[in-house]
Amino acid sequence: MNEDAAFEIHVHGDVKLRAEVTFDAIEDALQPLWKYAGAKSLADGADSLYEEEPGISFDPAEHMLHICWTVEGEEDFRQRLDDLCMNLNDLCEEGAPLEVSFYDAEYDEEDEEAGRESRDDFLLLFVGPTPAAIMQAQRNLLVDDVVQLMERHFDGAELSGVVAEIDQLFARRFERLTTSLDISSAPRSPSGTRGGNRRPRHLH
Repeated sequence: MNEDAAFEIHVHGDVKLRAEVTFDAIEDALQPLWKYAGAKSLADGADSLYEEEPGISFDPAEHMLHICWTVEGEEDFRQRLDDLCMNLNDLCEEGAPLEVSFYDAEYDEEDEEAGRESRDDFLLLFVGPTPAAIMQAQRNLLVDDVVQLMERHFDGAELSGVVAEIDQLFARRFERLTTSLDISSAPRSPSGTRGGNRRPRHLH
């Protein structure tokens, strides 16, 4: 274990991949993770820092990529996340969330007693083959969180209106996104400006 590392970084998520995706494609997509860990291949870098965590694995029967993996690192790991998300977008069958937790490895009891705050951080990223698939994954996660919270006070059957309102919020967001993409892909204008096809690779 590297005692000089600023963070222990945990990546967690289950991503359903397209049926035709090969192991070589998965290894290539996950390079931002295993190369960061100093490994020479996915097989070499799939193990987590902690033995009790399953690390990185792929279930070919379910076409499911499972990630429960911790690595020691610095702030520069955040730069790898964009590449990871873009790579997985190209392999996904459907949208899925990825949770990334940064735990301050230098924070100790003396810091806590002194009232200093840790540098812990948490990121929730989404991957998917299309913006619509990513929004669907965001919607599903939000509905699960809201229903779980409100079921402490209300029967599940009473929450259909809340779910419907969440669906309306995402429908309006998707409509705005579709409109913006239509504008960005417009042909060259007389003034010489041109919008490119700037489909977002992932949404935070």
